[in-house]
Formats: sequence, C-alpha cells, structure tokens
Amino acid sequence: MRPIRVFCLVLILGCTIGAQDPSWLEQAPSLWSSERREAGFRQMQRIYRTNTVPAGGKVHAFAAGRPLAASIDVNSYMAAQHASGLIILQDNQIRLEKYARGFDASGRWTSMSVGKSVSSTLVGAAIKDGFIKSLDDKVTTYIKGLNNSSYDDVTIRHLLTMTSGMKWDETYTNPNSDNVRLRHEPVRPGSNATVSYMRRLTRQAPAGTKWLYNSGDTELIGVLLTQSTGKTLSAYLSEKIWKPYGMEQHAYWDLTPSGVERSGGGLSVTLRDYARFGQFILDGAQVPGGASIVPPGWLAQATTKQADIGVPGRGYGYLWWTNDDGSFEARGTFGQSIFLDPKRRLVIATTGNWPVPSEYEKLIPERSAFWRSVQADIDGGK
Repeated sequence: MRPIRVFCLVLILGCTIGAQDPSWLEQAPSLWSSERREAGFRQMQRIYRTNTVPAGGKVHAFAAGRPLAASIDVNSYMAAQHASGLIILQDNQIRLEKYARGFDASGRWTSMSVGKSVSSTLVGAAIKDGFIKSLDDKVTTYIKGLNNSSYDDVTIRHLLTMTSGMKWDETYTNPNSDNVRLRHEPVRPGSNATVSYMRRLTRQAPAGTKWLYNSGDTELIGVLLTQSTGKTLSAYLSEKIWKPYGMEQHAYWDLTPSGVERSGGGLSVTLRDYARFGQFILDGAQVPGGASIVPPGWLAQATTKQADIGVPGRGYGYLWWTNDDGSFEARGTFGQSIFLDPKRRLVIATTGNWPVPSEYEKLIPERSAFWRSVQADIDGGK
C-alpha cells in the first residue's frame, strides 16, 4: 500500500481503532478487531483497490407502506444482531427502514458473501447474452491457466452449487486458511493470482457429489465472467442491473491482486440498493421496459435447492441459500443478508457487524425468528 494512502486512512479511521499501526489494513477483514470492522465495513473503497459500479439517472422508487406491528421489537432485535441497517420491503413498499451504529441511508456497507448471489445473477445474464454456452461446460473452457489441474472435471454448475469437490478451508479467523491465504497470492507475470492458487488445490470428493462451502470457487466465477464477457464485473453489473433497474448510488467492488473483482463478496452498497437488488430478483430480474436479463427458468433453479447441505428444510442453489418453503437468502459473514419471500413479495435487507464471522448457533436462529414475526405480521394484515 502506498504511504500516502496509508496516511489518509490513518486520518480517516483514527487512532481509536489502531490506525497508529496501519499493518492491519493489509489483513483480511475477517481478521480485524470488531472496532476496526465497525469503521472499515462502511468505507472499504478507501481501504482496497476497487472498481466503481456506476448507477444511472432514474432511480427505482419505493412507496411508503404500513408500519410493522407494534409488537415487533425492532430496536432489541437490531441491538442483539449488532445490525447497522435494516430495511423491509413488501410489494415494493417500505414497511420499515432503520439505521444504527452511526450508519445511515447515504453510506455504503460491505456485502461480504451477499455478493455471491449478485455474481450468480451475472452468470445467468452471461448465458442469455451468449458469452457462456451452458452451465455444464467445463470451467477450463473459459478460464485460462486452470487446465491440467483438479478442475479439469469441474463444470460451471459445480462452482455455482459449491460441489467442485476440492479440499478447502473456509475458516475466516485462521490466517493460514485457504480463504485468507487466497487474498495474498502473489501476482506472477502472465498469470491470474486466483487461478494460480486454486489450481494447486487437491480433490476430496468427485465433482458434483459433495457440498462444501468454498469462496475460492466463487472467485473463479469472477475470472470466468471477465474472461468470457471481455468486461469487468463492475461494468457488466452496471450495464445489466445497476443502471437499467435504477439503483440510487454507485457501488464499489473490491479487486483481487490481479485486478479482478472479488466475485465471492467485496461489494460496497447502500442499504436501499441492497433492497433494490432483492426487489429486482422478486421482479424476475426484469428491468423497466425490458425483458428479464437471465434465461427462462434461471431464477427458479438458482433459488431452489440444487445441493443438500445437511440441514433439514434448507439447501443451496446457485450461490443462494434456499428454504423448502420457497424463501431464499443471500448471506454474508458478520450478519449481512438479503432475505426474499416471493409468496409475500417480501425483502428484508440487513447489514451489521457480528462479534464473530458466523454466529450460527445463536444469531442466525434469532434472525430467522425475526423474519417469521415479520411474515406473521404481513399475513395478519391481509
């Protein structure tokens, strides 16, 4: 990192979060302290190299909706979830919008793995646009430098469903895990750093036979998209969704060492634009005055169980977490989420800073219980 940039970040983030020792800025965000995440998550574009996702002129507007039931304790829920933002849409109407932890409607917050579901949608767009022929194509057909590796038998579908079968350590708090080490893979002349790292992985199961969460596979999706479309992911996202659907503000997308967007996450987006993306999906990925940007049947497949994750009633689609009741979720570490319930035309977008990356035993059940209370309020108001 250039000295002038570090100096600016020291002034921005302040001594209270350790800016006197800027070495933490080179770490993976999952290794930051809670205080550093609190400051960093809202300004990742100042910490990392990013590409801009330009918004257009006309903004997709929301109408005002009926407030949630008074019995739903939103303040206690947000405090327990360490949430910085919460917005609830129903039929494109704002039923609730609330901010905390010094965050507001004008700010952006990091997506973490919520960005995976955005990348999934871009794969659908690339198929419809003819850049990708089929999900059953081998990934080595599109990604230079990945052939003659354990990925020779892996298809695009395997990457989207987390069933490549590769050995992979996703642990966010271990500096020696694959998930953290991938961020620091050196860039060698003539090669892509992500491809260089991923081609060294070995297999633990035949492709398509076992689900294992692997953010590295999603980073390969980004390489595949950029090499097949000839465009940056940021430009493609702006062209297909951000401008035509009417996002309110520019977004930013973190870059890998090779200058490719971190398709496994790394988007910085306002809370309302997270909600707009959810509404866009509920609208069938259709832009105003145009057709859907994805092929017929894509969303139905992407948002329903394609892989068994070993949890009753749950599954994994094309980089979406699925529920057997028809609802589904874009989920990121530290509490980022876009929950979609097509039956109720419901979008719940949340940003936050959980104390540890994934509080599965406590915070996720609490979040699910809150969703159920909102669903019950909607049902009761019919």
